[in-house]
Amino acid sequence: MKTRKIPMRKCMGCQEMKNKKELIRVVRTPEGEIVIDRTGKRSGRGAYICPQSACLEKAIRQKALERALETAIDASVYQTLREELAADV
Repeated sequence: MKTRKIPMRKCMGCQEMKNKKELIRVVRTPEGEIVIDRTGKRSGRGAYICPQSACLEKAIRQKALERALETAIDASVYQTLREELAADV
């Protein structure tokens, strides 16, 4: 019997490798829009972040999401991310 490999991704805030399902995917779509991808299947360049505000704030301070998504991110996008994280808790 073969066990399935669990997909792991690195959080942009704490830099820890975690199960992909535990993390929130942030995507830069082909149109250049930055959105939260709940399904994990949207096309575009993705970056992952833990569902804790501390990780998000650290990623913002270090510009980790901007580097991972290869684009400048507007403050309003970060505010939306903060609101969605607060709603998840």
